[in-house]
Amino acid sequence: MFNKIIKRGHRKIKADANEPAVFSYGSSAAYRSSHPGPNINHASRTTLASSVANSQPNPVVAPTPTPDRGPLSPSAVETLPYFRDVSSSDRPALFLRKLQLCSIIFDFSDTLKSVREKETKRQTLLELVDYIQSSSNKINEHIQDELIRMISINIFRCLPPASHENTGSENTDPEEEEPYLDPSWPHLQIVYELLLRYVISSDTDTKIAKRYIDHSFVLKLLDLFDSEDPREREYLKTILHRIYGKFMVHRPFIRKAMNNIFYRFIFETERHSGVGELLEILGSIINGFALPMKEEHKLFLVRALLPLHKPKALALYHQQLSYCIVQFVEKDYKLADTVIKGLLKYWPLINCQKEVLFLGELEEVLEATQSAEFQKCIVRLFRQIGRCLNSSHFQVAERALFLWNNDHIVSLIAQNRNMIFPIIFESLEKNMQSHWNQAVHGLTANVRKMFLEMDSELFEECQRRYLEKEANAKQLEEQRELIWKRLEAVNAAKSGAEEMEMILVS
Repeated sequence: MFNKIIKRGHRKIKADANEPAVFSYGSSAAYRSSHPGPNINHASRTTLASSVANSQPNPVVAPTPTPDRGPLSPSAVETLPYFRDVSSSDRPALFLRKLQLCSIIFDFSDTLKSVREKETKRQTLLELVDYIQSSSNKINEHIQDELIRMISINIFRCLPPASHENTGSENTDPEEEEPYLDPSWPHLQIVYELLLRYVISSDTDTKIAKRYIDHSFVLKLLDLFDSEDPREREYLKTILHRIYGKFMVHRPFIRKAMNNIFYRFIFETERHSGVGELLEILGSIINGFALPMKEEHKLFLVRALLPLHKPKALALYHQQLSYCIVQFVEKDYKLADTVIKGLLKYWPLINCQKEVLFLGELEEVLEATQSAEFQKCIVRLFRQIGRCLNSSHFQVAERALFLWNNDHIVSLIAQNRNMIFPIIFESLEKNMQSHWNQAVHGLTANVRKMFLEMDSELFEECQRRYLEKEANAKQLEEQRELIWKRLEAVNAAKSGAEEMEMILVS
């Protein structure tokens, strides 16, 4: 499970020369070789472009427009020519008629129903993508309105029940569930590609487009992130990322709407398919935050990102969440104390796999932490690390000991050894004496030796105190046993006297 999410998260953001400064992908400080950022890309641009170029569709048909402007029925259609067969002046009108055809909604639950009509719509959608992609074809305001309406009819729909809703079981592990693949994806994919082409097109004027890609449209897009089909979520991630970059007026609204999704996930449902993808977008957004950081962004860290460590399904999105957290600390090192205390607040008590994830994230946060912030949380931090060192789960103990392989963390420990050695020494000694795992035993010996070489006098002082504590504990245990024996003797004598009195009375 742990390897699966690590593999899923190790993807880098690709730079785009046309990307707004808010995403700042060229900054080397934003990336770490061990923890790359989210991958925002165009999922199938090449595939669809080649499909358009190589396909030779049959003449398409379109329905007669209806006055209600709602989804159309797949009946009463008329034959339409190709774009290449009409003059440039007639193409806008033809484009509108093809949009009408693509507004037809088919039932994909039955693969044998309306096969010819479905294929006609698919080929028409490919034609529309090619038309939008062509720089020679300009689309006016009326066409943009109809285009967004057609896209909305196709993608804004009721999502099918989640797998746990179908089975009626709330205790199923989301990581073990099979991904759902929408049967209508052959059409939906092209519709999403059409929307993406429209958004990123250099001919799309944001002043006009924001009338159609408005707050309502963005909210509906965000609702679709709960789709169980990973292919759909990948497209949504790319499109929303591009909308955020192009429509500056929508940025505060998008951040607030994403916050609300996280709040509902954390405090109500603990079920949402798109948390990982939303966090990937946020990783790009956080990368572009200007300094000094706004109070709004710091509140988002405390109220949304840190509580996201609480849900049971953390492993599904931890890589993306950890990237966002580390980005905050790298942007503003003064937030390290807030982040570390937040991790300690949500530290898992009985879930060893989550503990391993927390320790990995803690190492990356500490690597970006300065000495002044480190000193604020030493006691609570190393008490927790000490508990992890003594964990009977060898992966937890081993991961905690790996912290001493990080030179920056060792440097922070050395600077504050007078506070850290007394806290951690007992845990090391207990591991040396009684831990069952040989690998943990060997790593503990290495850390213990490091402490000795760092400050032999302090090491000996800690050892002396530990031996005294052990001796006192042994003495207290002996006194406790003696007290119990005396109490047992008194109780036995009292019981004997009561039995004798009863015999004499009888």
